[in-house]
Amino acid sequence: MDFNLALKLYTAEQVKNGEVIAAQMAGVSMYSLMQRAGMAVYEQFLHLYPRAKNVLVVCGKGNNGGDGYVFASLAKQAQINVKVFQLGDTSSLTGDARCAYEDWQTVDGQNSSWDDWNTALLEADVIIDAILGTGLSGEVRKEYRRYIEQINQIRCPVISVDIPSGLCANTGSVLGDAIYANHTVTFIGVKQGLVTAQARSHVGELHFRGLGVNVEFDSIEEESALGIDHKVIPRLLPPQKPTAHKGDNGKLLCVGGNLGMSGAIRFCASAAVRSGSGLTAGITHPTSLVPLQIACPEVMSQSITADELRNTENELTKRIRWADALVFGPGFGDDEWAYQAYQYLSQPHKPKVVDADGLNILAMLSQRYDGTLVCDNQRVMTPHPGEAARLLNVTTQDVERDRYSAARQLHERFGGVVVLKGAGTLIYDGIRMYVCLAGNPGMASGGMGDVLSGVIGALLAKGIPISIAARLGVMIHSHAADINVSQYGERGLLASDDVETLRVAMNP
Repeated sequence: MDFNLALKLYTAEQVKNGEVIAAQMAGVSMYSLMQRAGMAVYEQFLHLYPRAKNVLVVCGKGNNGGDGYVFASLAKQAQINVKVFQLGDTSSLTGDARCAYEDWQTVDGQNSSWDDWNTALLEADVIIDAILGTGLSGEVRKEYRRYIEQINQIRCPVISVDIPSGLCANTGSVLGDAIYANHTVTFIGVKQGLVTAQARSHVGELHFRGLGVNVEFDSIEEESALGIDHKVIPRLLPPQKPTAHKGDNGKLLCVGGNLGMSGAIRFCASAAVRSGSGLTAGITHPTSLVPLQIACPEVMSQSITADELRNTENELTKRIRWADALVFGPGFGDDEWAYQAYQYLSQPHKPKVVDADGLNILAMLSQRYDGTLVCDNQRVMTPHPGEAARLLNVTTQDVERDRYSAARQLHERFGGVVVLKGAGTLIYDGIRMYVCLAGNPGMASGGMGDVLSGVIGALLAKGIPISIAARLGVMIHSHAADINVSQYGERGLLASDDVETLRVAMNP
């Protein structure tokens, strides 16, 4: 969807409470808002599917169903063949939803018999999902899931009204089962659950309509999060000085690549170099030194052994003092070499990125000391959901059930900036929550996280504040992958491909 530099996101409760006040401020009745919502869906339908002749509308018992009846009335009056199915008895409809149903009847609208359901599914050109709205909190009831499953099995375009039925508006998690929509038309304020977690599979293309009260709504409600895309890159990335030299672009130390994991440190260091780090040093396990030197000769590569790490003064401690910023964790492992290196790297009051096995070591230490670790406000953590679960001592399912809550808990426990990776990556700095709206499924491949760590590390080395570096790094990384996919497609995207397009992403 189109927006300027940031997309304001809200909780379902904010929209529910705020729309009433906003409507009053604008002098609009709540039923007029429902009529505008139905009209917005109808207009989007005409734009997307102008040749559709047979439309199936499935209505629930709440206001979402009322929006569906408004749509049905408009389509009926335009001589489109509309079949409406009501889940639950129409006698249970109340308030504005009842008014919309009665208006549907005044245009000679008749609800279809459920005996015709299977035929209507097969004959539909488009399905309008107006079953469940943003007020859903518990799991979808069995009698509703049956119809959601059947709609999902039909290869027919689906437009969801406000939110795909069965999706949690606050978290993006699926509450038992949810509609797979091709398009979702949401109103007044974009719900934060539409842009992360499972929502990325269910929402399809997201369309926003303010219904004429969004200005009033924005004036009374502060966003719960901000969605960002690649348009922020030129705004956040400092310009290159004409007199710049390599020292101006910072010195970065990347540490990792334990036995058998040379690829991880290679991706990390290569990404850092491509992201403009002035000087990049890499320290690895001896077995990973030659692969790193061959893959990226621009990196000043060294190796260190576990025995050498036992000395309080060693090549690692020298490089730590030399560096402006640190990245560690990619290919770290969990043996003595890793633990000794971690102890040195976690202490300095320097900007740092901790990823992969570095996070697993942090999780182990946190549990060993009952969570009493000092928060590090100079640290960017980049966990995927499994690593986040270990850090919080919960399950991966718990993290994915409410990614916003998980990001906040990680910050409360460990400080710094949290980058919770996944579909709709979250960036939380303790003040504001950001959601990455870029990226694609092709990024689900080994080494992508190592690339991200290197990008953020390079930005930290330049002296960019950690909150800005974290969200800028996420956007550059995702945009680079999108550029690659636009040329070659999602399947087969590699971390090394992403490294090669970082330069393009940073020079729009």
